[in-house]
Amino acid sequence: MGRDVPALVFTREDRRRYRVKMHACLDALAQMLREARFESERPQVGLEIELNLVDDAAEPAMRNSDALQAISDPAWSTELGRFNLEINVPPRRLIAGGPDAWESEIRAALNHADERARSIGTRLIMIGILPTLRQEDIGAESLSENPRYQLLNDQIFAARGEDLRIEIDGVDRLRTYADTITPEAACTSTQFHLQVSPEEFADYWNAAQAIAGVQVALAANAPFLFGKELWHETRVPLFEQATDTRPEEIKVQGVRPRVWFGERWINSVFDLFEENLRYFPALLPLCEEQDPAETLDRGDVPELGELTLHNGTIYRWNRPVYAVSHDLPHIRVENRVLPAGPTVADTLANGAFYYGLTRALVEEDRPVWSRMSFAAAQDNLHTAARHGIEALLYWPGMGEVPVPELVLRRLLPLAHHGLALSGMDEAWREPLLGIIEQRCVTARNGAVWQKEVLHHLDATTHTGRHEALRRMTQLYIDYMHLNAPVHTWPVD
Repeated sequence: MGRDVPALVFTREDRRRYRVKMHACLDALAQMLREARFESERPQVGLEIELNLVDDAAEPAMRNSDALQAISDPAWSTELGRFNLEINVPPRRLIAGGPDAWESEIRAALNHADERARSIGTRLIMIGILPTLRQEDIGAESLSENPRYQLLNDQIFAARGEDLRIEIDGVDRLRTYADTITPEAACTSTQFHLQVSPEEFADYWNAAQAIAGVQVALAANAPFLFGKELWHETRVPLFEQATDTRPEEIKVQGVRPRVWFGERWINSVFDLFEENLRYFPALLPLCEEQDPAETLDRGDVPELGELTLHNGTIYRWNRPVYAVSHDLPHIRVENRVLPAGPTVADTLANGAFYYGLTRALVEEDRPVWSRMSFAAAQDNLHTAARHGIEALLYWPGMGEVPVPELVLRRLLPLAHHGLALSGMDEAWREPLLGIIEQRCVTARNGAVWQKEVLHHLDATTHTGRHEALRRMTQLYIDYMHLNAPVHTWPVD
């Protein structure tokens, strides 16, 4: 969904042609999978980070176009809301350049962007949901200028036929309606990409699904929305509700949501792309000129434009990605469950845990997904989003167990083993996974810190909820730039 699209009104003929083209793309993908035409000799990892823009008072700044112009770097792009930006960090081999190379590259890019953003009176913040965001900041005027966002908004509401209902119960209770999809813009995430061979894709996707709840529990960083204290990772229920094309009557009929965990373990990447066509009507039926069958017959690589555009409007928490780079096709798992932030150090620790643990789980003789129901993995995700690092999660052979105990006793050793299998030596692994270890020992992550600071400010300043959130956000930005892991941040 990252491509630019024109402002259009779609006809029935557009939708018919698009359906035909998607089936042609699916047939071409099946042929490519049979003929093993994919690049998998030099697998790479990648990273995208969505950020918020704030002014000097830590209030949302609706200036992403100005900030993008000031940054002037093709790695940066707009996101759904005018207060969002995204950076696409160039892909790399997991262990390329030594232990500090990736962190130095990311920090340099973020520091440069923040310096340029400051020149126009704005700041960048990596956080799951901006705490100072008010409900009046989320409206049609908050949509970014790119026509694709307005087109997506129009198509979602045309499919839905009524306003969005947002309903989240936590410490506080949120009940509201929205007449645009801009509440989705409040959800800012970190997305880890892992290139795999088609033969290994199903195992890696299944492993990523199995650990999604653990990832969210460890990294929760979004406890506030519209001034209310809700889930530890409020981004999860908000994202699920903010792009839902289903009115209530359709939900109860069992129609799948577009923000989707899935419903089964898979045997092939083809399963997911085939599900996309079978379950989800097209939101953006834009046809490309390229004929995928003719392209394959010439010996060239098809872009599968219709298939990939449709895939980009189905928001799986672990999404398959087909892409062509340097005239070679490849397949990736896009891990989308994590919030942004708090620091680059925390982000790379999350990445090391994810890459190491999935590798170790794939290598096990008896895979975890053969011992765990898919429903249990899905329940883990929502339990983790609600309770964060304080959650009790199910794991085969352990039953329901506190997250720190599960990670320290079972999963952290596996993550070390997986990274070792990938060629990462102990001197590099220990600082990264040591951050995860200390989060578990202290039971502190971004959500815990935000909640504790907010309660401290509430109790000591008596300035009101929004002012306390604003001061907390300013402190967060200061500590974010120090790059010390969040479990070390002071509360007062």
